[in-house]
Amino acid sequence: MRAIKFHPLAAGVMLACGATFSYAQQPALEEVTVTAQKREQSLQEVPVAVTAISEDALMQSGVSDLTDVQKLSPNTTLQASRGTNSTLTAFIRGIGQQDPLWGFEPGVGIYVDDVYLARPQGAVLDILDVQRVEVLRGPQGTLYGKNTIGGAVKYVTKKMTGDPNLRVSGALGSYSQNDLKVAGSTAIADGVYLGGAIASFQRDGYGENVRTGEEQYNKDVVSARVALEFNPSDELWVRVAADQTTDKSAPKHGHRFDPGLGGEPVLDSVYDTQSNMLYDNLVETSGMSVTAEWDVSPSITLKSTTAYRQGETETAIDFDSVNRPDFDVPAYYEDDQTTQEFQLNWTGTNADLVTGLYYYSGTAAGAFDAVLGYLTNVIGVPLTQNVAGSVDTDSLSAYAHYNWSFAPDWNLSLGGRYTRDEKAADVFKANYIGLYSPTFQDKYYPEGSESMLAAVLTDYSNSDSWGQFTPHVGLDYQVNDDVMVYAGYSAGFKSGGFDMRGDASALPSTVDGYDPEVVDTYEFGVKSDLFNNRLRLNAAAFRADYQDMQVSVQQLVESGGFASAILNAGESRIQGVELEATLAVTDNLMANLALGYADTEFLEFITGGVDVSDERDLQNTPDTTAMFQLNYSLPFQSGAELVINPTISYRADTQIFETPSRLDQEAYTLVDMTATYYSPDSSWQLGLVGKNLADEEYRIAGYAFGGPFDTGFYGAPRTIALTGSYNF
Repeated sequence: MRAIKFHPLAAGVMLACGATFSYAQQPALEEVTVTAQKREQSLQEVPVAVTAISEDALMQSGVSDLTDVQKLSPNTTLQASRGTNSTLTAFIRGIGQQDPLWGFEPGVGIYVDDVYLARPQGAVLDILDVQRVEVLRGPQGTLYGKNTIGGAVKYVTKKMTGDPNLRVSGALGSYSQNDLKVAGSTAIADGVYLGGAIASFQRDGYGENVRTGEEQYNKDVVSARVALEFNPSDELWVRVAADQTTDKSAPKHGHRFDPGLGGEPVLDSVYDTQSNMLYDNLVETSGMSVTAEWDVSPSITLKSTTAYRQGETETAIDFDSVNRPDFDVPAYYEDDQTTQEFQLNWTGTNADLVTGLYYYSGTAAGAFDAVLGYLTNVIGVPLTQNVAGSVDTDSLSAYAHYNWSFAPDWNLSLGGRYTRDEKAADVFKANYIGLYSPTFQDKYYPEGSESMLAAVLTDYSNSDSWGQFTPHVGLDYQVNDDVMVYAGYSAGFKSGGFDMRGDASALPSTVDGYDPEVVDTYEFGVKSDLFNNRLRLNAAAFRADYQDMQVSVQQLVESGGFASAILNAGESRIQGVELEATLAVTDNLMANLALGYADTEFLEFITGGVDVSDERDLQNTPDTTAMFQLNYSLPFQSGAELVINPTISYRADTQIFETPSRLDQEAYTLVDMTATYYSPDSSWQLGLVGKNLADEEYRIAGYAFGGPFDTGFYGAPRTIALTGSYNF
């Protein structure tokens, strides 16, 4: 019955409130299978903190893209970055990446079928032909190709079975939402399957440019995937896949907190703008991969994943959000990556091993102008700062993860990873007198006077390399058939790099780059199925000692332009608890609860030779996240079923950057509800999805350059959509 299909979010609330149970009905939760440890296991056997959300749970929770997943996973932030629809800001347990500029590495790894996405552009993945989403919290290095210091989000698509199928689905909703998805697969020969999916996601803007009527916060995305799977023999499986996503949504400009320099008033709607930057915004990402699995013997499997990805972005950011180039930033990014992973899985009588080699080679490049027209009133002329550069990265690593059942009910896990990263950077920064540099003038200011080079601030090439061993050790004990407890230690590592915005004239040390950061994480947890499988209660307590954290700092300076630095800030400590539970109250009612608490503190934050740790806190990490959800199924005699799913999610006060600012968001609560009707033969579904039903106004990102250049970006207002699908 769909109402009691499990997704691992939790509800021990009924138990905590003293609920009593009658075992006459004997409802029970179903087992959840995950691949968090690179092999199929029951979620309850995996001694790590992981949230797994099935296809049914994604639909019944109204999840449309990865940003909705943050509601369902404790201590997790997954949001669209400032000024964009499709660039992802991801934090898990206080560790992530705020700055989407090229050259920086994300602290949270995004994987699509074991292929690592190195750049946040295009990483706000829409839900398309997905089997489940897994969120792994804590460092991931001894089991995963690319080392990620904060955690990983796995997007797992469906394997083909050979049975011909075609599914058409769509949505019509608020702000002229008009989505259409088509997915299907079929056998084209004995053991050879062809499948694919294509989707269009369209929506008018939540706001507009009040000068022109152009849209703000709209959506215009087309995405497609195709795959060929075949089994040359019973022991060998191969998948060849390709995908492409194009996002043509309009540029997204922030909401000013203060009047503009020309006295422009603060607009009533936080989604509106008065921007002069009416230019095309384009994000294109594509890739292809070849995955092969060979069962060498009943106990040994070899796996190879080869992938290539590329992306291009053109964007326009208006920091002043008025009809003048007071502070305008046109930009473009481009990147490509090639990855190769070889993996060996061995399973013995009382032990198993995952080991592999991983190679990553990629280039990230880009350029932007900081068009500072407001300086005409300060220094007498407009000034433009142009920044351009590229970073080539080569990473080679070896990892192993060994599990040994050394005694009945006891299991020891030992892991290790050695990573060697090499980076070569070219960085250029210059001041131009005038509006726009030669890089962008033809497109953005074709009829203006040519700008004149005033000073080259940065122009260097440099390279560096870093190596690090990161271990893992864990112990788990099966107390009985229903309860497992575990403890573990894992280290994480993120290599250093070079600041693409660095000003060598003001900070000569920028040419030397910045250092790696490391984290030591300790975790204690319990996985339990109680009351005859009616209550699934999983909990974890953790502590992370975070050293040399890489912090990006930019600010305007009175003499003109802006200053930038990447600081290895010092030390911080993150500790907290997480609870996920699911309770089958009856055969038809299930309750879910997810709670996260994170106590974050900078122990040392050195800037300008001064420790300002008592004035800083970790960004994008509210101390409390919570979600409570009911899932009620109403069956009909015809065999049809109606599933009603109300959800309340809460996020405590959130600091957008390490330094407190007016951008910081106070605590807020979102109320969502879905109702899904399944036909008697399950061939079609019809749903009603309501999000942010209380129409809460909440800020998710922003820029803090002071006064009229303080701008915020906001989450979606109340939306309602009618969804449907038909299986042919």
